Amino acid sequence: MKEYIFGTGRRKTAVAQVRLQPGTGKVVLADKKGPVDSLAEAVSEPLKLLSVEKKYDLSIKLSGGGVQARLEAARLGVCRALEKANESFAKTLHKEGFLTRDPREKERKKPGLKRARRAPQWQKR
Repeated sequence: MKEYIFGTGRRKTAVAQVRLQPGTGKVVLADKKGPVDSLAEAVSEPLKLLSVEKKYDLSIKLSGGGVQARLEAARLGVCRALEKANESFAKTLHKEGFLTRDPREKERKKPGLKRARRAPQWQKR
């Protein structure tokens, strides 16, 4: 039985479920949209920062959101899992800004407006 360390990352409507386990540095992405190469590169960024890219295997399941949101959600999930794996990683990751969740979400549409704040053009007659 394999023992995993889990980390969840979110950004806008994207969610990344990350499983981290000791291994050889293999990254498995379950993603149906977007370029997987840039995702794998961004996901391995925190691993390179801590110089542990050959010590852990990653399995990432992505859903929702766009390409950039998925990328940031995956990176946050990896960082959270690494933090659980070793408490001493937290300071370095936080200093680099990887452990900060971006709280910005899409604002809801209001009645009488075209979008959240965009009002119809004013008409004199």
